Amino acid sequence: MANRKKKIEPAVLKKTKRTHRQTLMFNDTEMGVITNFCRKYKITKKTKFFREAIISAILQKMEEDYPTLF
Repeated sequence: MANRKKKIEPAVLKKTKRTHRQTLMFNDTEMGVITNFCRKYKITKKTKFFREAIISAILQKMEEDYPTLF
């Protein structure tokens, strides 16, 4: 039996029941850019893509804004 490393997900991204709905609207140009991007990179699940992109941007910003001692 080979040792398999267990993939550890950040606590924020753990799979839990999603109960809060948010609606997002795009204009024709924005939707065209999104469609072309998804086609180019073979993204089939746009919902997952949007969720990961938003959470990644938030986590990155929070890390940048983290208070430091010096």
